Amino acid sequence: MTAVERRSGTGRAALTAIRAALGTAGLFEALSLLASQDKAVRATSPWQDDPYDVFVSFAIFAVPMLAGVITLRMLAWRAPGGPDRAHQMLRATWTMTALIWVTLLAEAAAVAVGAHAAIWNRWTAVLISGLAVATAAALVVTVLLARQRRPRGSAAQWRHDWLGDVVWICGRVPALRRWTTDDNAAWVRRHAMGVFLGLSALVALGLVGALAGGEGWTDPLLIAWALAVETAAYLAFCWLSNLIGGFIARPPRTSARRTAELSVVVGCVAIQLAVAFRNALGSALGTGDPADVPSLVLLTLGAGLLSGTATAVPLIARRREPAG
Repeated sequence: MTAVERRSGTGRAALTAIRAALGTAGLFEALSLLASQDKAVRATSPWQDDPYDVFVSFAIFAVPMLAGVITLRMLAWRAPGGPDRAHQMLRATWTMTALIWVTLLAEAAAVAVGAHAAIWNRWTAVLISGLAVATAAALVVTVLLARQRRPRGSAAQWRHDWLGDVVWICGRVPALRRWTTDDNAAWVRRHAMGVFLGLSALVALGLVGALAGGEGWTDPLLIAWALAVETAAYLAFCWLSNLIGGFIARPPRTSARRTAELSVVVGCVAIQLAVAFRNALGSALGTGDPADVPSLVLLTLGAGLLSGTATAVPLIARRREPAG
């Protein structure tokens, strides 16, 4: 291991932390699938309902997404750009671990308040035991990650990104070489927000389609609302994850575009919080629990619109203030 590798956090210690995080993600995913996809188990889960279930439902897809791209990038561990790669992978691993922690804490809160305690049984004991094991594993991973030295410099100085590594990896596969060129990567970098939106909508379409089919939904407004909520969730996830992990190195953007993107992301996050705490929010506003789909749409999407607008207005006003 070279001196550069030691300074940048690469080498055996960083790989150990990343692999431990991937193992914990696998354990977390297995337990989450058991608690959410098996009807008999889910019926006895303390965290089967919101606000706890919002975190579980999101993490059950977001965590394996991050684990997948981290695993893929390990194939390029020795490629050029090692210091940037190690920095970005550790930050992405921190993000994945943080998602796991937030979900575990939500589940622990459900246990602490005794949610659905009247129907707890042996499966509930299995879930709570799994929660304890996953929490212990996440604690070990957190300690391992905390021991990694932060590389010098800032994200603005990164010269390599995950997209470049995808091109590097695919360039060694004849069947993929013509589809993953530097020109295609440059196009993705220029249109990153559109790519994030398209991927988010695609994931949302699959999730809501499966949910609507399984639950027998027929209300077009309910389906459209669910699509909007899921798309907003994954759009915010893509944008924030990219900000932290540097998946796509984006070219400089105008101040107006940065303001618009930030406002949209804030609104997307607000929508998720409004969905999770819709009953408490309705009570605080004096409207009561949303009893029908139009009320639910107005409350949750309205919260997102107001939050996004509240973010944009002061930023636009500040930009228009005369210098001096």
